[in-house]
Amino acid sequence: MFKELSQLASLMKQAQGMSGKMQEMKDRMAALRSEGQAGGGMVTVEVNGQMKVVSCRIDPALMQSGDREMLEELVCAATNQALDKIRETQMNEMQKLTGGMNIPGLGAAFAGMGLGGE
Repeated sequence: MFKELSQLASLMKQAQGMSGKMQEMKDRMAALRSEGQAGGGMVTVEVNGQMKVVSCRIDPALMQSGDREMLEELVCAATNQALDKIRETQMNEMQKLTGGMNIPGLGAAFAGMGLGGE
């Protein structure tokens, strides 16, 4: 019986440690930034680790062209590139933090917290 209590206490400590590690990972992921570009740099979009667009810069010459459809396509392309990059960066960071361990469901857990992942 005492052995089982000892094991339970050990599991509780591990869970607390894991909770702190998850918060650390969440904070690090949220602080990440990534940029995507399209149209030879005429459109640049920056996203954060919470998958939110934080800035969008459009070259004034592109605005003057009056080609709305092309502008819309470039904004979408730059945004998608930035999101792809941030997902890749997050996966690399998760690999560093977990020591390369493959933890099933970790990406989904971060996605559920509003971060990247699967």
